[in-house]
Amino acid sequence: MNHNTNLYSFHSGRKGLAILIDPDSYSEESLEKVIKISNESKVDFFLVGGSLTFNSIEDSIKIIRRYSDLPVILFPGNVLQVSSLADGILFLSLISGRNPEFLIGHHVLAAPEIKKSGIDVYPTAYILIENGKQTSVEYMSNTSPIPADKSEIAVATSIAGELLGLKLCYLEAGSGAMQSVGLNLISEVRKNISSPILVGGGIKSSQQASLIYEAGADIIVAGNAVEESPELIKLLAASRDKINN
Repeated sequence: MNHNTNLYSFHSGRKGLAILIDPDSYSEESLEKVIKISNESKVDFFLVGGSLTFNSIEDSIKIIRRYSDLPVILFPGNVLQVSSLADGILFLSLISGRNPEFLIGHHVLAAPEIKKSGIDVYPTAYILIENGKQTSVEYMSNTSPIPADKSEIAVATSIAGELLGLKLCYLEAGSGAMQSVGLNLISEVRKNISSPILVGGGIKSSQQASLIYEAGADIIVAGNAVEESPELIKLLAASRDKINN
C-alpha cells in the first residue's frame, strides 16, 4: 500500500523535478535542509538510493517522511535497496550495457521482496551516456556507456526498451558527471519513443535545466549538484515552472 495517496504520475503531461538522495552523502541536518527547500519549491518527488549506499536507505526515508509528504521512490543500486517504506521503485534494467546481472539477474533476486512490499513498480529502461569520466555506476555495473556522440545508438536502445514493455526511459550521465546528456541525443530519443524520459547527471544550472526540458525531457533528476548547493533546487524548480506555465 502506498504511503502517499497522491503518488506522482509520470504521465501527467507536465515537466517534473526529482531530487536524488544518496544516503551516504547526507547527515540528518543536511538532509533536513534539502527536504525543506524541496517542499518550498514543490519538487515532484524524491528518489532514494545510490551505486554503493553503505548507510541505510530506510533511515533516509524515515527522515524524509518526518519532514515531507512528497512521494519517495527507490532508485536502487543493488538488490539490498528495497524497502516497503517507499511509495514506489524504479525497476531499472541497464539496457545500455551487456552485463546480465544488471539486465535481469538482480531483478530476479529482488522481485519476491518487491512484490511482497506492495510498493508501486515502474519498469525503467536505464541508459548510461558517456560524460567525460568514469562514473560509479559504470564501474560497479562493469558496463560501458553509450558514446555521447552516438545518438543513433541511444535512440535504437530506447526504442528497444519501449518495445520490451519498459514504461520509463532514464538517460543517465552519471553521478558527478562532467557534462550532462547532450541536447541533440535527448531530442532524438524524444522523437522516437512515447515513454516519459528522465534525464540525470551533470545538471548544475537553471539554464541547463531549461534546455534539457525543451529538448524533450519530462523529468530532470538532480543529485550531486544539490548536495553541494541546496539552493539550486529553487532555480531548477523555477525552470520547470516557467515551461509548465
